[in-house]
Amino acid sequence: MLPYPPFQSGEMGFALRARAFFFEGGIMRSVEWHEDRVRLIDQRLLPAEFRLLELETVAGVAQAIRDMAVRGAPAIGATAAFGLALAAQRSPAQDSQALLRDLAAAADLLRAARPTAVNLAWALERVMGRVQRENDPQRMRAVALAEAQRIADEDVQINRRLGQVGAALVPDGATILHHCNTGALATVDYGTALGVVRAAHEQGRRVHVLVDETRPLLQGARLTAWELQQAGIPFTLIADNAAGHFLRTGQVDLVLVGADRVAANGDVANKIGTYKLAVVARENGIPFYPCVPTSTIDLATPTGDDIPIEERPAEEITDLTFKGQPIAPPGVPVANPAFDITPHRYITGIITEHGIARPPFEQSLAHLVDQARRNADGQ
Repeated sequence: MLPYPPFQSGEMGFALRARAFFFEGGIMRSVEWHEDRVRLIDQRLLPAEFRLLELETVAGVAQAIRDMAVRGAPAIGATAAFGLALAAQRSPAQDSQALLRDLAAAADLLRAARPTAVNLAWALERVMGRVQRENDPQRMRAVALAEAQRIADEDVQINRRLGQVGAALVPDGATILHHCNTGALATVDYGTALGVVRAAHEQGRRVHVLVDETRPLLQGARLTAWELQQAGIPFTLIADNAAGHFLRTGQVDLVLVGADRVAANGDVANKIGTYKLAVVARENGIPFYPCVPTSTIDLATPTGDDIPIEERPAEEITDLTFKGQPIAPPGVPVANPAFDITPHRYITGIITEHGIARPPFEQSLAHLVDQARRNADGQ
């Protein structure tokens, strides 16, 4: 039983058979603009049920982000951008200043949905920055949607380039330990760390993925296993607490994870449980690589200690069941941080679409971000 209530925003949803869906050359992206709405996969229900949500309000988009119907830093960013475009389309404002006020209020609502993932704020600022260059309300509405669509399209291409960069690090016959979900579901399509796995697989390399459950919401067991199964990539699901055993006994060649924010010094915020994997990987001489688009690198945040860590509801832990029974006694105190910080000293390198950042990260990350900016300016 999943610890989520049914979606309560009044938005539309409809179900399809899960086995009918596949991303590659796909039926749809994980999030997209469909007619005049934001359409996304309700990831809370996978793998048991494949359901699409069609969101008609900014409040519904914010709730989808907050309740993790959509999750993964790049996917959250694209969803927020489409949410802002939705706000522009729905606003009754007749002049540019009134429309900007409505968009600013919508951006505040969306930004507050989840504080750790920097892509959310980055996407909102990018759309707002583009809209603010216009004076005509109708033009502003068109520009907001066009910029959101551009963010989504770019995400797919960025992840494919990232996959190619990272695949060069994957030897034939490699066993890869993977945490959480970083595939097409966590992005608009293709994936970051799982994009590296997919690229290596598509290049004909034999790879095997150890998929840890990623408690408490089980994104590894529910989502990563589902994606790998569809893609035909060999994998084995393991309990989170088994990861140290596989690392110590030489059964892992490299660890690939995603990230929700990378600080200027190379510290990484990622799904809770990442830090202990990095420490054990370093102890056993196993390379550890976060895989991120450059939009996830936040040079304005000096270190991981400056990254806000989201505290999730206690029910995500206490409402889980074992053989139909609650796993915890009623009324127990709960701490449920969604992310932890991996200090840069445990990181071998950070894989991006523009190359691999290596220590000293202050220099290499700044160089990659500058390269991304120059490439964007040249488009």
